[in-house]
Amino acid sequence: MRKLYAAALLCALALSAGAPAGRAFDTPAAVAVGSTVADFKLPDADGKQHSLSSLRGKNGTVLIFVSTQCPVSNAYNERMEKLAQELGEKGVRVVGINSNATETADAVRQHAAEKGLTFTILKDAGNRVADQLDAQVTPEAYFLDASNKLVYRGRIDNSRSGAAITSQELREAVEATLAGRPVARPEVKAFGCSIKRG
Repeated sequence: MRKLYAAALLCALALSAGAPAGRAFDTPAAVAVGSTVADFKLPDADGKQHSLSSLRGKNGTVLIFVSTQCPVSNAYNERMEKLAQELGEKGVRVVGINSNATETADAVRQHAAEKGLTFTILKDAGNRVADQLDAQVTPEAYFLDASNKLVYRGRIDNSRSGAAITSQELREAVEATLAGRPVARPEVKAFGCSIKRG
């Protein structure tokens, strides 16, 4: 009986040692810079399903977490649309993702129409993709290269108003990658409104 108890105790200790502290067994770790982002599928504001693989550009994909109500995200609407147009010409696709539980698909569709946002915006109900990428604020950008490897995450640039832009980290990351150079600053903390998780 004592041997059986000891074996059970050893087994329990071995299992607990193999589990990362503070993380449930079924919770995946957030994707780190340098890792490949797994394909996912989300609906757009009209309910049409899109996979990451169906949306990605031939030279990469920029994912930007956006909001209809956040004043910081809204301050970037014009810049995000301009990025979508300019990067699209270079084979890089811009895709918006709305993960706010407080914002409906109808609100996302109406907001895009009002603000002239022509890039695809996906609705991430349940924050599955936001959790996968550990996105925390809007706007927060992720640049995936042509093989879906995450090479940059963080802010679009350094100025909320756009009046004092001195660094454009997202654009610089894209240009470096397209030129075959390493990204100088692969992670720069994003600023904005917190994503409202359900």
